[in-house]
Amino acid sequence: MKRFLPKSLIGQIALVMAAAMLMAQAINFTLILSERQRVSRAQREGPAISRFVTYAQRAAPLNASEREILLPRLGRRSRLWADDSSAVAAGASDRHLVDRLRESAAQAGLAVREVRATTDDDVRLPRHVRMRVSPDQGQRIERRMDRLRILILSVQLPDGAWINARMITSRPDPWLAARPLAATLLTYLIILAAMVWVAARLARPLRDLTAAAERFQGRGEALHVEPRGPADLARAIRAFNAMGERVSAMLDEKDRMLGAIGHDLRTPLASLRIRAESVEPEEERLRMIATIEEMTAMLDDTLALARSGRAVEPPRIVDLSALADAVVEEFRALGHDVEMEPGGRVTGRVQPNLLRRAIRNLIENAVKYGGSARVAVLGAGPEPGTDESIAIEISDRGPGIDPSELSRVQEAFYRVEPSRSRETGGSGLGLTLARAAAQAHGGTLELENRSEGGLLARLRLPKDGIGDPPS
Repeated sequence: MKRFLPKSLIGQIALVMAAAMLMAQAINFTLILSERQRVSRAQREGPAISRFVTYAQRAAPLNASEREILLPRLGRRSRLWADDSSAVAAGASDRHLVDRLRESAAQAGLAVREVRATTDDDVRLPRHVRMRVSPDQGQRIERRMDRLRILILSVQLPDGAWINARMITSRPDPWLAARPLAATLLTYLIILAAMVWVAARLARPLRDLTAAAERFQGRGEALHVEPRGPADLARAIRAFNAMGERVSAMLDEKDRMLGAIGHDLRTPLASLRIRAESVEPEEERLRMIATIEEMTAMLDDTLALARSGRAVEPPRIVDLSALADAVVEEFRALGHDVEMEPGGRVTGRVQPNLLRRAIRNLIENAVKYGGSARVAVLGAGPEPGTDESIAIEISDRGPGIDPSELSRVQEAFYRVEPSRSRETGGSGLGLTLARAAAQAHGGTLELENRSEGGLLARLRLPKDGIGDPPS
């Protein structure tokens, strides 16, 4: 059942309110129907019972012969007679009719020993009447009689005599429940429609708010959501917009601060490098220069990582195969064993400099730990249902990474021991920068050990590329 329940807050509120209202309407319908049935029955049966009690009250003080004369004369519209037995068999009484008859007799002051009452729905046209009317008239009369029923009433007087009667009354209205049911359903549907309208009015701005929060990646200005809906919700949207503007301002300030820090630190590092050139002996000089270069590289990587969440360049459509091949040529010019796998032209909307740095970091890792690198750019499949992402794969023939470490090596400053350690150089931010670049494009960085040995790093980017930053 949980699979069919709504997952959203608005859907759950609407479902609970609809269920509660349905229960309330059902209770209200039951009470109304019960009251209408009681009133309808009193209107149908009350006059006949009152008339019968009046007849019995008039016949009570008479003797048997006088009753035989009086009762048929009184029962002009019904059959009324006195007898030594009841016209209703013992145990066949309708409790409701018995209670009404006993109550009416008590109110009239009629003393009775026993009361019996029941109904008979078989109302037929008497034979002598059917003989005097035409067949068409008889059918019309019988159709009217189908709406009638007979009340069989019987009271035992204190002298032991029974006063019996067969009195015609109307049958229960077959549409008695239909009218309140239709009114209840109409009320329920009107209120339900109003609730659905209110829920939809709440859901639309909430969806806009959620979409804006999901799309904001820290690039450019914060997305602005148009305030709408109820006052509380519009106020929440305005607060969200103000918060987004504050976040963007803080990120801009962070970038300016990092730029200043980078500029201020590079100057003393360059000065240290110049001074280190004159240090003797040579072994000490080389160690100092290597340390300064490592600090400079770490500073560059840290600044690049801190800025990776912000768009410092506009995205544009580029040939990803040509971009990757250019990076490969840079390494080949330095004498490294790096090759580009042949493939077709693959284009994408990316930030070229950010993606170039990510590819360079992955190739540098492959060369550093595996001695060589192979680069391939794979485009999205054109057929429906195929992989709709672009993959840039860099593989090496190194020792690989222990499977338990694959999820951690992308963390900042994390190094695997012993094959990939600080002694091999680097700041420990190469994979972190590559992952940040992939995420900035809406993609991912995947690492896996190759079955033939070595590590495969895959930059997976969306087919449509990165969108324009919001203005």
